[in-house]
Amino acid sequence: MSQHSDINDTINSLDTTDEQTSNNTSAPIDTDTNARHEIEPGSDKHIRIVNTFMKRRTHMNKNAELALTAPEFSEYLVNNSFGNGDLSGIDDLRALFADSPNGSDAPLTLEIGFGLGDSFIEMAAAEPARNFVGVEVHEPGIGKCAYMAGTQNLSNVKIINGDAIQLLKQLPENHIDRIQLYFPDPWQKKRHYKRRFVSPERMAIVTRSLKQGGWFHTATDWEHYAFWMVEVLDGFAGLTNKAGAGNFTDRPDFRPMTKFERRGLERGHGVWDLIYIKD
Repeated sequence: MSQHSDINDTINSLDTTDEQTSNNTSAPIDTDTNARHEIEPGSDKHIRIVNTFMKRRTHMNKNAELALTAPEFSEYLVNNSFGNGDLSGIDDLRALFADSPNGSDAPLTLEIGFGLGDSFIEMAAAEPARNFVGVEVHEPGIGKCAYMAGTQNLSNVKIINGDAIQLLKQLPENHIDRIQLYFPDPWQKKRHYKRRFVSPERMAIVTRSLKQGGWFHTATDWEHYAFWMVEVLDGFAGLTNKAGAGNFTDRPDFRPMTKFERRGLERGHGVWDLIYIKD
């Protein structure tokens, strides 16, 4: 498999500067300055935080709106804050299931950016003995996901509204069995590569929360991003490529194929899965 010549240079040039432009001009960047800045300890200066996501204004259907407001769905919503994404006090995902049939010691999966939640809910329904937490920033997806969980009477699902990286920073070490990142924004313009979720800096945060032997599983339909991730992850100390260095893995049975993925495959587009195990 050929590597892309500019990947090394781009990885080495990752920094904490950001740009106000986006690769999707129809979807404005979240203007919440608290989401983009933090105070450096011991300094009165702001440092720019590079988001890996872009908050889009999308239509919310009635079912999603109902799930965000009706009390019968509230058990699924850890912090239903309507766009605020306040993660204060969320520092133990296992404790969220203390009163559930599975309890807090069951295998735990965290999915980052579940979108509208279809495959996330399908996985949770297929593995009722495993607990699933999804973190997302888009309220229509959060609402739809909660609605599906409620109508299927699932007891192993919790949904968090907010930035996954900030959430991971608040969690204990060796806390999660699997972390899933499916079809993240590829940020295909070179000046936006710093926004890509898979980077050495962010993977240090991700692996900290994984248990020894835990999995980081990602999938993408962008070839450049696929090879970018192989290069970053194969070179990251503490992770081992389940398929062997430089290789991709077949889609595992537990990851449902989405309609968009199926449509892309029918058109000859590729999809690349990667599973890395924490040493």
